Amino acid sequence: MTLGLWRAALVLGLLSLVAPFAIDMYLPAMPEIVADFGVGEAEIQATITSYFIAFGIAQMIYGPWADQAGRKIPTIVGLLVFLAGSAGSALSGSATELVLWRCLQGLGGAALMVLPRAIIRDMYTGAAATKLMALIMLVISISPMLAPLTGSLVIPIGGWRAIFAIICAAAVVSLLITLTMLPETLPRSERVPLNVRALVRGMGGLLRDRNFMAYTFIGAFGISAFFVFIASAAFVYRGQYGLAPTEFAMAFAVNAIGFIGASQVAGPLAERFPLRKVIRGGTAFFAGAAMLLFACTLAFEVPLFLLVGLLVLAFSGFGLVFPTTMVMALEEHGDNAGLASSFGGTLQMLTGGLIVIAAGPFFDGTAVPLAGSIAVCAIIAFALTFAIRTRS
Repeated sequence: MTLGLWRAALVLGLLSLVAPFAIDMYLPAMPEIVADFGVGEAEIQATITSYFIAFGIAQMIYGPWADQAGRKIPTIVGLLVFLAGSAGSALSGSATELVLWRCLQGLGGAALMVLPRAIIRDMYTGAAATKLMALIMLVISISPMLAPLTGSLVIPIGGWRAIFAIICAAAVVSLLITLTMLPETLPRSERVPLNVRALVRGMGGLLRDRNFMAYTFIGAFGISAFFVFIASAAFVYRGQYGLAPTEFAMAFAVNAIGFIGASQVAGPLAERFPLRKVIRGGTAFFAGAAMLLFACTLAFEVPLFLLVGLLVLAFSGFGLVFPTTMVMALEEHGDNAGLASSFGGTLQMLTGGLIVIAAGPFFDGTAVPLAGSIAVCAIIAFALTFAIRTRS
């Protein structure tokens, strides 16, 4: 049994949609969760951090497991774990419980990001594979626009717990589709036994590769800036600026549009200029816009339009950088691209989670700590471009 192109688009598109929605859909409700549990902002921001860290670690599990056991079983297990985490999140009785259930949700959600890409590689090559991959990336890219808006519409009807109930329903639908419509795409003859020693040796080689680490962490600190924004945007937009949930979702979406638009420009720029120059220029723009934003927040109370506009500029710079760093990090690792991709993704997600933890104590509901944290991440990303070695 094989999937046709449109059937594959339906199945894999839905699988890829679930995990990003779990990240973004409940963001408008974070102030309500704080009020419901009677805790500080940092405790609820930890629900994002726990998801990201678990998500990052689990990437290293699902990739090798899927190469050994096939694609379908890990996908089903990931969905079941994700469903359990979503249900537990909806029923949480405290902030601590919500953090733990979100961690479980992240462990399952990683499968829904890693495995669809492997399935595409199994089934298609060339133009067909490009079409499917483009759909997956489009779904991931539009999530920051649609998910918060969906969440903001749910809050007045059923409160924040209803958001996780909807995510549960989406996971159930995905599980049923996986069981009935998704074939096993990796034949037994092509499965690779898990070799822990080779895995460790491969990761050691990547850690010693200066360029791999530089490109990976340039992307990591850009992602960290975006994670900081995700963790604190609801408190700044709704607290300092008094936006309603729907207004917050629209302001949040504007930043996503800037990132998506800039990422589409990265390809044409890469055809005209060396990739290293694109990365250097993009991170310089990112750092410059972030420092300008931070300076403005220190000097005066920034109007909402200026805050949103400078954030769009900053994340547009990051949008130029991120896809290019992923390409360059893997350039010298064609023989172990799967491991390099998974390991790089894990390092980036862990870095983002740790940066949110480190920045958490400084958040006070205003734009100053948000802008400062983004500026620090952007400056580090720019500094790392000078660690890249030119290889002859």
